[in-house]
Amino acid sequence: MQEAAIPTPNQSPAIEPIIRAEKIEKYYAQPSENRIQVISATDLSIIPGEIVALLGPSGSGKSTMLRMLTGLSTPSAGQVYWHNKPVAEAEINVSIVFQSFALFPWLTVLQNVEAPLQARGVPAEERRARSLKMLDTVGLDGFESAYPKELSGGMRQRVGFARALVVEPEVLFMDEPFSALDVLTAENLRSELLELWANKTMPTKAVFIVTHNIEEAVLLADRIIVLGRNPGHIRTDFKVHLAQPRDRKSEPFTQLVDFIYKVLTKPDVAPAEAPDQTGPKVRDQRQMHYQMLPHARPGGMAGLLELLLDKGGRDDIYRLADDLAFEIDDLLPIVDAAQLLGFLQIEEGDAAITESGTAFANSEILRQKELFRTAALANVLLLRQIRRALETKSDHTVPEDFFLDMLDEQFSEEECLRQMETAVAWGRYAELFDFDSGRRRFILPDAQEEEIAAAEVAK
Repeated sequence: MQEAAIPTPNQSPAIEPIIRAEKIEKYYAQPSENRIQVISATDLSIIPGEIVALLGPSGSGKSTMLRMLTGLSTPSAGQVYWHNKPVAEAEINVSIVFQSFALFPWLTVLQNVEAPLQARGVPAEERRARSLKMLDTVGLDGFESAYPKELSGGMRQRVGFARALVVEPEVLFMDEPFSALDVLTAENLRSELLELWANKTMPTKAVFIVTHNIEEAVLLADRIIVLGRNPGHIRTDFKVHLAQPRDRKSEPFTQLVDFIYKVLTKPDVAPAEAPDQTGPKVRDQRQMHYQMLPHARPGGMAGLLELLLDKGGRDDIYRLADDLAFEIDDLLPIVDAAQLLGFLQIEEGDAAITESGTAFANSEILRQKELFRTAALANVLLLRQIRRALETKSDHTVPEDFFLDMLDEQFSEEECLRQMETAVAWGRYAELFDFDSGRRRFILPDAQEEEIAAAEVAK
């Protein structure tokens, strides 16, 4: 019987890391003296003999971290080393499998897999043999002459996986490589990857996989890193002490999955030490003015609360996601939104409905709107500011740009627009304000009715 999986902090290995990141950061300049920080100062190493999984909620910078480690993106501060040489000066040997791998549409499956070998000058006979073997490994034997347009999305991703692996990289990076595949195909590819890794049939010395699937991370990884967001920072980094193959139903496995869910859903679990900021002022979003609104709809929150009531008012977030057939990245924004509004509390990885959440779930639609309005004004600064500005203005209208300019000090341009979209959806539902999408202006509901009545009189 396997011993219980007790996560322990990852200790710096004595052996030389293949890739070492020292105090790497990513931030973007703003017109003011502040900067939008995407990833705070972070140390991270990839050593031989490990499969490392990087987990984190949407917006925590997982893909940004991968790109900096591979040299595709330059850190705003800090340095990435390849065998103790700066990445910019080293000849790195990595491959990357992206979520949607770009294939050459004019080449056959075999030619696509051969392409990187051809670019490296591998003789035709050898590259053909290696490519055919890799295609067989990922289950595409018989599709060598097919073109990408003839394949399903999952099969195209398999080609991308084969093309990355065929060059025998020292470190194989994967950015959610199995998310586009059906369940059985994904499971087969995971098994194939573990078999290749365990049997050392590929010279790849380390694997670094970005994933949002907690079970996938626990199934595959020797080490798991969990990121927090606003800005991205390491919440916890620990070894996985479970022997392969791993049993999803075993108690140690489920304990480890539960632990990671708690880290993802409870801010005070395994907190990372705040980085020592030096140099020009960098704005840390964990200390900023506005909360980041989770991109969830009121209807989704109501449905989640009703489901919780059916379960006695409390349930494990892992089981909730499983019951709803949701990935954690799909469920967490709804949980975060309900928690922000005071409808839920997160305790030890469980979602527990509050008194106000119970009232919201049990009420008719008009009463739900009233309760939502009260909660939004009490807990969401942006909505409160919009409402007060509308009440203060003599014409009871305010341009959207006024609030976008304030959000711009804290969020990227894309995130500003997403925050505003969520604020508009919540405000309309709560009848805090109306929004004229043509003029891009907020309007008090009564003021809009008066404006329409005045226009009718003028006719």
